[in-house]
Amino acid sequence: MKRRLRQADGKVVVGADFWDRENDLRFLIERVDNGANQIITAQRRMGKTSLLKQAAKRIAGRYICLFVDLQQAKDAADAIAEIGAAVEPHKKLWQKVSDQFANIFKAMHDSVEDIEVKGVKIGLRAGLAAGNWSKRGDAIFDILAESEKPVVLMLDEVPVMICRVLKGEDHQVTPERRVAASEFMSWLRKNSLRHQGKVRIILSGSIGLEPVLHQAGLSATLNNFVSLELKPWDDQTAIGCLAALANQYKITLGGDAGPAIVRHLGCCIPHHVQLFFKCIRERCVRLERDEFTADEVGAVYQTDMLGVQGHVMLVTYEERLKLILSLEQLPLALDMLTEAAMTSCLTRRALEALPRYHSFQNRNVLQVEKEILQVLEHDGYLTRRPEGYVFVSNLLRDWWAKRYGDSHIPVLERGA
Repeated sequence: MKRRLRQADGKVVVGADFWDRENDLRFLIERVDNGANQIITAQRRMGKTSLLKQAAKRIAGRYICLFVDLQQAKDAADAIAEIGAAVEPHKKLWQKVSDQFANIFKAMHDSVEDIEVKGVKIGLRAGLAAGNWSKRGDAIFDILAESEKPVVLMLDEVPVMICRVLKGEDHQVTPERRVAASEFMSWLRKNSLRHQGKVRIILSGSIGLEPVLHQAGLSATLNNFVSLELKPWDDQTAIGCLAALANQYKITLGGDAGPAIVRHLGCCIPHHVQLFFKCIRERCVRLERDEFTADEVGAVYQTDMLGVQGHVMLVTYEERLKLILSLEQLPLALDMLTEAAMTSCLTRRALEALPRYHSFQNRNVLQVEKEILQVLEHDGYLTRRPEGYVFVSNLLRDWWAKRYGDSHIPVLERGA
């Protein structure tokens, strides 16, 4: 029987809707069983959160899995409140956590029950401040370590939170903010070591944590975490996914349609593959047809993937750069990417010429260039070739050229 697959539509998928990644799941769970702390590295939209949720489903009988989204956390106290709130569904552990905060709740003239009505996170956050978040966080870790089952603490979007801590509202890294980021990462490392084997920590995010910490001189805070790289699908996995989606929605894909889609994308990021099929299905519905041929792939790519639907998805690549890079670094990064998009390769000669058009206060532009390239490589924008740097994804390259290319003058053609 031919396998069927429902569209993900950008949401987290588990169970029958989870496609491939069996080896990644096996490696992740093996390391959990071995007591390792892990960090998942990958490009955007590679399915990191789905991988964590699927892993949690598979090991739920042996572990307590806590998934904590730090997307909105602005500081360490916010993070502790999020971790504490994630315990609430587990009654025995939650009773101990709420007991730890009982005096604070009482001081606020609220009972634990009142706090739960108002919102667990709000109540916990009200009892946390710069002077006590570390102590309260330690207490929560102590409780997790005493659980009947070992705990797997999955912390998502840690890099986004650390960027906020480092840069604040004005996107400026200050010594005070660097200290705050260091304190949180050091606290996390301390507890990962103190409760080794009892609490396993898995870090993930939509931008790379390592480049963020490297820029702040905090790389050592990750030296006890092992990395699991989540790579794009290979061509056959992507083609199989497209076939399963077509089976589900009773669409006949012409024999060469799958390979043609893969060639246009250039890099089979799961969400991009899913979005391409979504565009195909909508085209078939509009035209009242149930067949799609390879000859139509180019039209869908140009009008839909590089149109409004693709833009909504791809503009996040630009937004994430604004989050991770400083205001000084961003223009140079945009220049690098647009050069790579418009000339097909950011060559060595272009890289040598770029410093003439950018300057930085009290910083060597070549060092800044190196830092930016580290981010662009780590987060899947560019990859290194003997001749220079090229886009990993044809889709991102073509979208970037469409967005920024009109006013771009190739670096080697610019006047002195």
